[in-house]
Amino acid sequence: MANLKGIRDRIKSVSNTRKITEAMRLVAAARVRRAQDQVNATRPFADRLAQVFFRLQSRLRLEDASLPLLRERQVKKVGILVVSGDRGLCGSYNSNIIKKAEERAQELSDQGIVYEFYLVGRKASQYFQRRKVPVAHVFNDMMKQIPSATDAAQIADLVLSAFLAEKVDRIELIYTRFVSLINSRPVLQTLLPLDPKTLTTPEDEVFRLLVRGGEFTVERSKVESELLAAPQDMLFEQDPLQILDALLPLYLNNQLLRALQESVASELAARMTAMNNASDNASELIKTLTLVYNKARQAAITQEIIEVVSGAMP
Repeated sequence: MANLKGIRDRIKSVSNTRKITEAMRLVAAARVRRAQDQVNATRPFADRLAQVFFRLQSRLRLEDASLPLLRERQVKKVGILVVSGDRGLCGSYNSNIIKKAEERAQELSDQGIVYEFYLVGRKASQYFQRRKVPVAHVFNDMMKQIPSATDAAQIADLVLSAFLAEKVDRIELIYTRFVSLINSRPVLQTLLPLDPKTLTTPEDEVFRLLVRGGEFTVERSKVESELLAAPQDMLFEQDPLQILDALLPLYLNNQLLRALQESVASELAARMTAMNNASDNASELIKTLTLVYNKARQAAITQEIIEVVSGAMP
């Protein structure tokens, strides 16, 4: 009977664990919806900003513009901005982004280029601070469930100051791009200096979390915004270069905000998948344990019957 009691206790423990993982999956799903709403709320500003850049480009050649944020220089030192999560229980999300950062750091070292890390997220901070790697700055409590423009501006101000002060010659961003609920990939993007060719051709997509047949699914669609050139008779009160110089930091903030939003959506989707797999594994384990319990119980009953029959025989 002690064996049966142990199996019952284990079934109860696994059932409680399944309740927790299922609750975490539903919470992550709700937060993915919230992240989706935030992306949709910030899109009008990004579209209008792209429109302004396109009109400015129609009046001047950005490649020839003498602006600090567009000026490339010889790369001797690179700042690597790494965006990870604050918490675990999200599968390989954090380990993939850390691995990508380590691979990039090794590539720069092989090229003889000095690098330093700017870390966003507790997991990356804990990992790299325990190792002998150069860490320039750590952004604490940045990876909230709803990243704000204030958070993006704080990060942008620091990396922009380092770039303008020539402490680093290039800023690279490593974050996780959201693809689907079961797929996300770490990507490497050059943040500074800004590339004029990418200012007017943003690859923007909308993701929508839907429920079909009792299962979560994601639909993605391209965002097509019509960019109109500035009329030839349009007059600017200021020099277009001055306007561009003022708007480039806004564009940088917007890029960082979108990266934070993509990272949060990827983390939540990874947590949904991990908790769903954990719930499924718990269900399978409960079935297996129930079968083992029934067999053990039947064996115990059979043994008792045999003992009773044997004792009753003369």
